[in-house]
Amino acid sequence: MTKSDLRAGILTWSGFQDQEVVYPYYRLLAAGFKVDLVADQRDDRNRVFGILGVHMPCNLLYKDFFENAEETSAKWDLLVLPGGVKALEKLRLEPNVLAFISRWSDEGKPIASTCHGAQLLISAGVARGRRISGYYSIRDDINNAGGTYVDEPFVRDGNIVSSPHYDHMGPWMEEAISMVRV
Repeated sequence: MTKSDLRAGILTWSGFQDQEVVYPYYRLLAAGFKVDLVADQRDDRNRVFGILGVHMPCNLLYKDFFENAEETSAKWDLLVLPGGVKALEKLRLEPNVLAFISRWSDEGKPIASTCHGAQLLISAGVARGRRISGYYSIRDDINNAGGTYVDEPFVRDGNIVSSPHYDHMGPWMEEAISMVRV
């Protein structure tokens, strides 16, 4: 696979944690990935806004993504699940999103999750039997879902690399990129 063939999808929701979308998006671009940012809404300039007001280019809305999810995601090499407690509380209520994440994981494709992104792993039913990191406030949620909470800058378990906080974006994203470039 050449550098220009790499693709990633970032699933988020308006009001995301800004750092947790901005850093992965631009880090992946710098690594040669084409990046699809999927969100619930965007303005007339195709931008979605984070909780702190940062706007990011959003090239796919969920309603459009799920019309062609199989075709679009077949081009992806990596799925990124950033955090943002309010945004993720809304996103995890979307059955299509959870089914998509579950299917992606069942296929053994790489997933990078940070902070409250672990809530999507829990709700999609893929945390059971896994070592997962996430924001410390969801430790019990991870453990109650059958996972094992790990408080480290990042933890890799099979096809999932997770991190607890945006303080660890660098090592977390390097591990995610290495999962694709094996």
